[in-house]
Amino acid sequence: METGPVTRDQATPDAHNLQGVLTEMRSVMDEKDARIQALEHQLNWFKRQLFGEKSEKRDMTDNPHQHTIADLLKDLPETPARQEPDTETITYQRGKAKKNALDGSPDDSGLRFDDGVPVEEIVLSAPELDGPDADNYTIISYKVTYRLAERPGSQVVLKYTRPVLKKKSSQQLITTPAPANVLDRSVADVSFLAGMLLNKFLYHLPLYRQHQRLEHNGIKVARSTLTNLTRRSLDLLTPIYQAQLRQLLQSRVLAMDETPIKAGRKKKGKMNLAYFWPIYGEQDEICFTFSRSRGMQHILDQLGDFTGTLVTDGYGAYEKFSKHNQRLTHAQCWVHCRRGFEEAKEAEPEAVAEALAYIGRLYEHEAYLREQKLTGRDKLDYRARNSLPVVEAFFGWCHAQRQRIDLVKSNPLSRALAYAMKREQALKVFLHDPDVPPDTNHLERSLRVIPMGRRNWLFCWTEIGAEQVGIIQSLLVTCRLHGVNPYEYLVDVLQRVSAHPASRVEELTPRLWKARFADNPLRSDLEALTHGR
Repeated sequence: METGPVTRDQATPDAHNLQGVLTEMRSVMDEKDARIQALEHQLNWFKRQLFGEKSEKRDMTDNPHQHTIADLLKDLPETPARQEPDTETITYQRGKAKKNALDGSPDDSGLRFDDGVPVEEIVLSAPELDGPDADNYTIISYKVTYRLAERPGSQVVLKYTRPVLKKKSSQQLITTPAPANVLDRSVADVSFLAGMLLNKFLYHLPLYRQHQRLEHNGIKVARSTLTNLTRRSLDLLTPIYQAQLRQLLQSRVLAMDETPIKAGRKKKGKMNLAYFWPIYGEQDEICFTFSRSRGMQHILDQLGDFTGTLVTDGYGAYEKFSKHNQRLTHAQCWVHCRRGFEEAKEAEPEAVAEALAYIGRLYEHEAYLREQKLTGRDKLDYRARNSLPVVEAFFGWCHAQRQRIDLVKSNPLSRALAYAMKREQALKVFLHDPDVPPDTNHLERSLRVIPMGRRNWLFCWTEIGAEQVGIIQSLLVTCRLHGVNPYEYLVDVLQRVSAHPASRVEELTPRLWKARFADNPLRSDLEALTHGR
């Protein structure tokens, strides 16, 4: 069978097929490049988490994009100049410390201490006063040198000696009762209970380490005893925590977050993953509520029909809760919005620099508000004049960036832009309410005690134990927020709670305790003995 030459029309279908194959190959290569870029971004992010700096502070030195940022912000309201106080500046030059000073004067070591620190005095005698020429010398003054010392252990055993009486007429024996203790039939004084709780929950020293330290100091107590003392002490503090939570939920503005914790055994070698949900009130009180899950149900259980403003990060459970509770105003965090742009810095350095410049200007205005201590209407007016134009310019810039044809969905900047635009209304809430903060930084600073503790005690053996961690941390962190000495607070309330009227238990929360009892707190027998000597 004869075959003639192939004509141009016959070759056209093959050419079209080849062109389609090439197009498909280019599409596959583009997808592969985008995938490689996304994986490189994830790898760089993990490297930063392991080895890099965690701070999100901006370094403005030697920034090649600084000129473009200034051009972007030149039409926005400037932050008012900070007023310097009218104080006289005194300059002087510190002299060099004299080495091997013969007069024995203390060097400038920076040692400072208050009146509550015990001082043991050691009086030295001069050898000249004991020599043959002692009559030629007279003491005209004394010089003092301070040195910081430490005892091997601070535990003390209190020995109560009680007389046993015999009544002559009836021959009846009468024993003087021992002083009342916080825990019945316990060998621990309230001072030891308070110290043990602070060592475990404030300084993150697990009980097994405290047990080892006690043994090194010559004291033998079973580890199970320490566990029972901790549990019984926290049972006494539980009503105070519950009262603080009730007070906190009456706030008009709340902040809420969540942080994971391993609590309860799931199976051999595996722990359950649970969560603390800290809630921060407008009176600077915090409560670490505990849940076995990260679902919306816990938010619903805690907040219920809350009708104020809730400030959160971008986790979807909060948005779902806000839709469930229509009377709630949901505000979101600018720091979490900024974090997305920080993660896109390597992929889009110029665009990210512009975004961070807008957000940086916003926080300059917030810093000015704090410095001037503006509140109420004055704070609201300032935000309307200065912060609102910055926010509007930022979201206008976000909209313009999303129109770029070269910006693919896998680009980290695309995700950051989508995150910001989706939450535009929630990010603007603080502009219309002077009591709403622009972020949840105040809450995140307070919940750091949980991840710091996890580095030491790793997990909670039971879920009940995890709930007790939340109870004591709620009180200790609130003490710090209100400048309350946690040791004095625990020593006082552990003794006071059993006799205090249940109807006024809120008076024992750190905020109200400071105003009512801090000037004259209950002391332990050890403190009374020490101060009385």
